[in-house]
Amino acid sequence: MLYHVYEMNHAVLAPMRAAANANRFFWKNPMNPLAETPFAKAAAAGLDMFERITRRYGKPEFGISQTSVGGETLEVGERIVWSKPFCNLLHFEKSRGVARHKQKPNLLIVAPMSGHYASLLRGTVETMLPNHEVYITDWVDAREVPLAMGSFDLDDYIDYLIEVLQFLGPNTHIMAVCQPSVPVLAAVSLMSSRNDPCVPASMTLMGGPIDTRRNSTVVNNLAMEKGIDYFRNNVIVKVPFPNPGTMRDVYPGFLQLTGFMTMNLDRHIDAHKELFWHMVEGDGDSAERHEDFYDEYLSVMDLTAEFYLQTVEKVFIEHALPEGTFTHRNEVVDPTAIKKTALMTVEGELDDISGVGQTEAAQDLCKSIPDAKRAHYLQKGVGHYGVFNGSRFRSEIAPRISDFIASNPKAS
Repeated sequence: MLYHVYEMNHAVLAPMRAAANANRFFWKNPMNPLAETPFAKAAAAGLDMFERITRRYGKPEFGISQTSVGGETLEVGERIVWSKPFCNLLHFEKSRGVARHKQKPNLLIVAPMSGHYASLLRGTVETMLPNHEVYITDWVDAREVPLAMGSFDLDDYIDYLIEVLQFLGPNTHIMAVCQPSVPVLAAVSLMSSRNDPCVPASMTLMGGPIDTRRNSTVVNNLAMEKGIDYFRNNVIVKVPFPNPGTMRDVYPGFLQLTGFMTMNLDRHIDAHKELFWHMVEGDGDSAERHEDFYDEYLSVMDLTAEFYLQTVEKVFIEHALPEGTFTHRNEVVDPTAIKKTALMTVEGELDDISGVGQTEAAQDLCKSIPDAKRAHYLQKGVGHYGVFNGSRFRSEIAPRISDFIASNPKAS
């Protein structure tokens, strides 16, 4: 019912959005003699804000067309090289000019499946492209997957990761951003225990909830306080008609977004106030930067109910991985089986999603990795998103990851 109300609100607001757009163009039209007056600028800015706030944001594009390798500008194209109902593997292919340079190591970036699209990691991909052959998991909106395509849970997620690593071959490097840190560690543990030749050469875990008992955050505490039945009864809904995934049980993206927004509501309100005044003052650059961020932030996807509930239960309530009770298809996941894969953990000092120490916990779990193949880095002055995006990531975090990868070229 909740999803139907959400859809109905969008339908009801459609005529108002159309009227707001028409009036916005009227006040911005250079042929309008009042266009440059303070009243017209305020009216246009207000209508612009109404249109943005009521808009349904679709899946954003990565939009990465170029990169620079050794001072040479190369064209970049996206290609799907592996596909399953709930995930496409994207390869950011560089133009032929790269043949004149040394072969770059494969880097699989595992995007979070937590409500936002993989394009949230656009900055991560752009930064890593010059030094790596970059692939990324492009998770599919559960609302778009027909019920006939089957279910998708945490076990399936781990299966997907293992299949992708086997597809990419030996000595691939894997980077998990936030939520996938747990399934990535599980996948590498399982591959190591099976002596899989495609076990990755290195594994970088960034801002992930390996052990949420350490420096618990609001997100962690909510799961512990409410229990799994609360989430099963209050946030799981069926996808309404006419979406392709009609009748699929999901945790809708708009609920996830509402939770994130209310955590820092004052900051979001202030940001939109600033956007309004930038529009009124004609400060196009500042307004455009704000719009680009929120176009991405407000674009959300649905998660399958089974994946979401299993993740909440195993990761945030049972703490199954650090407790040694995490299983994959009835097989116990043992991180001590990892011996050949190098491990790097990265955290942000101000992270309010995954507290300091939660990701570093992987270092304690992976006891069999030699000290020479380990690294931990705490980035001062950044929150959750600063761990994988922004100036500090580009100048301080990414170079350390690239050096770690270069120092561990093979799983051995």
